[in-house]
Amino acid sequence: MTDTAIAWDTYSRQRPERRPVNARGETTWFNWTQYADHGPGAELLQVTPGARVLDLGCGKGGNAAHLASVGVRAVGVDVSPKQLAAASERWGQTPGLELHRAEAVRFLWGDREGFDAVFSVYGAAWFTDPEQLLPAVRERLRPGGRFVFSQRPPVEGCYGCQASYIPRGDDEDPLVVKRWDYEPADWETLLKEHGYTDVEATVLPAPPGNRTTGTLIVRAAT
Repeated sequence: MTDTAIAWDTYSRQRPERRPVNARGETTWFNWTQYADHGPGAELLQVTPGARVLDLGCGKGGNAAHLASVGVRAVGVDVSPKQLAAASERWGQTPGLELHRAEAVRFLWGDREGFDAVFSVYGAAWFTDPEQLLPAVRERLRPGGRFVFSQRPPVEGCYGCQASYIPRGDDEDPLVVKRWDYEPADWETLLKEHGYTDVEATVLPAPPGNRTTGTLIVRAAT
């Protein structure tokens, strides 16, 4: 197992399971942000039933399962066996859902069918070098396809490749994974340089309360 997979397996044990139902009483739903019942939904992908959609860094599978539940051909990819095991246990019988263990860029270049949309929610789009990821996503998007991803906004002055630390036991060093942080305008420039159109990067404010960190949502098309 790679160091990255071990890191995300460790992270998986620290994350709570998705609730059985959301505030609207739904058993599946799409959430772009780190806050429950907040922000837009799957409409950002601009897909209809029958579309083929890829979730890069699907984790425990909730967003991909929601897409499959509304008739989308949802493909989830993750490097973590534990994340995928949890996704399979809860959602594995959902018609139209595929789950694969693979690294994001390698999976994209190996695909031959293409996608109507590719998305990432605090997933591989945050933790993969954009110089490798953006060309691979664009190559596999069908004409008019959408690439949408969300992550935390950057800390002021901390841009480009950064370190994320995943804690382990009290007597163990944390695990380290790389992430890529940019201001919204810089994401827009990067995507345009790689041939994307209709590019928009914005920060969605946090919901009312004590927490103030918003969610960066980036949208682009081919």
